[in-house]
Amino acid sequence: MYNYCVLSPMLLAREWTALDGMLLAGVILVLIVALLYFLNRAAYKKMDEQQALIDSTKMSATIYVIDKKRDKLKNISLPKAAQAQIPAYAKMMKLYFVKAKIGPQIVTLMCDKNVFNAVPLKKNIKAQISGMYLVDFVGLKSADEMKKKRKEKKEKQKKEK
Repeated sequence: MYNYCVLSPMLLAREWTALDGMLLAGVILVLIVALLYFLNRAAYKKMDEQQALIDSTKMSATIYVIDKKRDKLKNISLPKAAQAQIPAYAKMMKLYFVKAKIGPQIVTLMCDKNVFNAVPLKKNIKAQISGMYLVDFVGLKSADEMKKKRKEKKEKQKKEK
């Protein structure tokens, strides 16, 4: 019979085979997939909570869109209280901003990419606003409809040529 203290150095000194490497890679891959799955679940839960908060504080307002641009947060004139509440990772990213006139005030609003692409410049729109976040607007075409319209217009111009 072999003694365990004699057997363990023999196991450690054993050469690695391709099967051992593939098994180790498989275990690492399963751990990474499990980690990503749980991180994704946590992110979706947090996103649902934030969406519920946005929906609960949403209000309608008529705004006049002055300008819109995609820029970093440090280049936009936001109040210091608002800048302090934005997470550090968002300060490094380029975000979508809409400069609008709400009543007598000129305000900088953040928005989503789809809303940003569909918002018309130099027009009055009825918008859904939650704090300083432009959620949606009413009465105009969505971003997808605008893309279709532009595509049809380009095709029509090509046919004319």
